[in-house]
Amino acid sequence: MFDAEITIIGAGVVGLAIAEKLSQHISQVFVVEKHPTFGQETSSRNSEVIHAGIYYVKNSLKAKLCVEGRDLLYDFCDRYELPYNRCGKLIVATSEEEIPALEQVEQKALSNGVTDLYWMTQEEIKAMEPNIFAVKALFSPSTGVIDSYWYLKRLETNSINNGVQFAYSSVVTGIEKQTEGYQIDLNDADGHPFSFTSKRVINAAGLESFNIASMMGVNDEDLTIHFCKGEYFRIQPPKHKLLNRLVYPVPSKDALGIHVTIDMGGGVKLGPDVQYLDTNQYDYTLTPSRRKAFFESTRRFLPFLEEEDLIPEMAGIRPKTQTKDGPPRDFYIREESLRGLPGFVNLIGMESPGLTASLAIGNYVERLLNGQNDI
Repeated sequence: MFDAEITIIGAGVVGLAIAEKLSQHISQVFVVEKHPTFGQETSSRNSEVIHAGIYYVKNSLKAKLCVEGRDLLYDFCDRYELPYNRCGKLIVATSEEEIPALEQVEQKALSNGVTDLYWMTQEEIKAMEPNIFAVKALFSPSTGVIDSYWYLKRLETNSINNGVQFAYSSVVTGIEKQTEGYQIDLNDADGHPFSFTSKRVINAAGLESFNIASMMGVNDEDLTIHFCKGEYFRIQPPKHKLLNRLVYPVPSKDALGIHVTIDMGGGVKLGPDVQYLDTNQYDYTLTPSRRKAFFESTRRFLPFLEEEDLIPEMAGIRPKTQTKDGPPRDFYIREESLRGLPGFVNLIGMESPGLTASLAIGNYVERLLNGQNDI
């Protein structure tokens, strides 16, 4: 007899989506989270974009789960009357030399099943967003933004209504495989050690996911988490009113580039940049001196912008398995029976598009637990 049927480590958006899904059919689901409440790390420190599924490697988990998750997320928001804005996104070329890169973006999107992109001329761009500069653009009508707090809150509420028990301010200190199931050791909210047993365990610990996996001997070098910081700068009023949609440059090898994101409150911010941290420290400090770099990287398509219009907004950290100079990496989502760990599911490297894909990830983990590896 186990204390829990399933224990989920981590109450970010991925852990919450998995809890909400599994608790629809399974009782005795526990969620363990080291913070006092949900979504305190990557899930609340991001652009809050609902991605269309444009940029990811064909047939990757990121591509498939993003496209599936996008539609599920819009439906979920409609069902529970959660705030979102399906505002669309312009991916812009500011010179003729950048157009081939846009054509590559279009082909990648089509290979991922994203079929609603369309080209816009300079005149059409001006009619849609008169204050930006671009010679040509791709428009993605299925891209939007969401209020991530209310989305996470609804996932938590649904999970609680389904009987999920949450242990906040609880830090996992060890996991040990038993003859059947697993023993989980933790320090509770009062700092007291506590142990319980769980038939199955799901590691959705985000930035700590590699450390949790390592407790069970899953410590492959290519699963190492690299902390990648991204800062944001806000466009001060009144110039924030000059933009109504997301505006992205052509992507680079490492990232989508510093882009324009609107939020549900009407604000506009630029970011994130890419800063691989030397050590995996939780460094959310803001660097006002980076303002010039943000200005220089966006002035090509935001001609109205002046450096003084920008103020530091926030910083987040991505849990990347991709190294600083390495190629893009896919999500690692795997039930670890082949490692002798039946019922143990690792989710590692859950960066963007994790928010968009979260409901699809919940479905996928359910299938993995049922012995189905298809997506």
